[in-house]
Amino acid sequence: SWDLIFKPENAAKLKDIGLVLLDDPSEILSLALHYLGLDPNSLNKADYEEKALPLLMGIRPYIKYFHSSQYINDIANGDIGVVVGWGGDILQARDRAIEAKSGIEISYSIPKEGAATWFDMIAIPSDADNVDNAHKFLDFLMDPKVIAGITNYVSYPNANADATQYVDEAIRNDKTIYPTEETIKGLFTMKVMPPKISRVRNRVWTKFKTGY
Repeated sequence: SWDLIFKPENAAKLKDIGLVLLDDPSEILSLALHYLGLDPNSLNKADYEEKALPLLMGIRPYIKYFHSSQYINDIANGDIGVVVGWGGDILQARDRAIEAKSGIEISYSIPKEGAATWFDMIAIPSDADNVDNAHKFLDFLMDPKVIAGITNYVSYPNANADATQYVDEAIRNDKTIYPTEETIKGLFTMKVMPPKISRVRNRVWTKFKTGY
C-alpha cells in the first residue's frame, strides 16, 4: 500500500534503511494526488499546493535523497532499503543483485491503490529521409521472436500477444512484469500538462525537495 510511503509514521521507520524517491515532479505529484483520491492529472492549482504538498512535506524528513537513476546501483548493493522508482529500473537492480550473488533480495510491487503505467515507444520523425526503412525496422522489432528476445533480455513486457509464447516462462508468469487484469484496472496514465500547471508542479516540487 502507498500507506508505507505517504504515512509519516511508516516513512519514519524507513529512514534508517534509506527511503528514496524519483526526482520527478510529474511522477511523484501524480502519485500523491492519486493516493488522496484526486485526479492524478489535476488542472487545479490548489490540489498541488494545498493537498499534495502537505502530504509530501509530512514525509520529507525521512527521505534520504531524490534521484532518477542512482537508486539502481544503491538498492542492488543494499545501500538503500525502499525506493519509489520505475519498474524497469527496479527489475534491473534485482537482476544485478542476483548476478552478483550478494544475497540481497529485491522485491518489486505495485501498491494496491494503483500507480502510473508507462510505455517505451519508437517514433518516426516527420522529416525522416528513409521512412520505408524505418517501417521495415519497426516490423522487424515487432516480429514475435525478436520482441520476445528483447523482453527476455531487459525484463520489460511487450504488447505483441503473439510473442508471449516465446517469452521466458519465469518472465511471463511474473505478475510484476505482466500484471493481472485486476492490477491493470488500478493503473493510470499521465497527461502532458499545460505550461501553467507545469510551473505550479515545479514550484511545489522545489518546496518539497528543499523542505521549505
